[in-house]
Amino acid sequence: MPTLLIADDHPLFRAALRGAAADAVAQLSVLEAESLDGVLAALESHEDIDLVLLDLHMPGNHGLAGLAAIRAQYPAVAVIVVSANDDPRVVRRALDHGAAGYLPKSSGLDELREAVRSVLACEQWLPASLRAAVTRAQSSQHDTELASRLASLSPQQFRVLTLVAQGLLNKQIADRLDVQERTVKAHLSAIFDRLGVRNRTQASVVLRELELSDPARQLEAG
Repeated sequence: MPTLLIADDHPLFRAALRGAAADAVAQLSVLEAESLDGVLAALESHEDIDLVLLDLHMPGNHGLAGLAAIRAQYPAVAVIVVSANDDPRVVRRALDHGAAGYLPKSSGLDELREAVRSVLACEQWLPASLRAAVTRAQSSQHDTELASRLASLSPQQFRVLTLVAQGLLNKQIADRLDVQERTVKAHLSAIFDRLGVRNRTQASVVLRELELSDPARQLEAG
């Protein structure tokens, strides 16, 4: 029985996704999370999750950082990015960072069903309306190299990088991860080497490069 994790902070939208996914796949087990921390906790405690529907702008997630975290820590789990942002360049970046599919929030339920079925069948999925534009959108060499460097980190190294980006000191990171401080230092040395950076500030900038503006908040501000 496939297991799906729906990650979105809007209960009504999660309910719609749950209903459509249940229609798409028989005997589907569905879990829900409303923050990136909730997503990572669910993945940690449920080893049978096959697919995540990930909102790019849920609490704790700022653009592609959550996608990168899942791909680094749980590479066997497929991710369909769900977003109000349908800019082909953003879709291209999501695919380059390991998304198996991209679902605009304006998509109909039929497209959602098709997306879930396709990705569970190990196929990449995009809505027909975006395929041509995304094909024309060129991958950035910098983004491709960044995705490769992040993918080279071990799950624990990625956790350390995330906590460094949050401003935590080595001792605080060691306490959070229940490891010794020298282990954190060893992870940092490996992180700096693999990311091609020299210090904590530069390592933090790498994650900030994955941030994206939220179209919904831009509309609210207008």
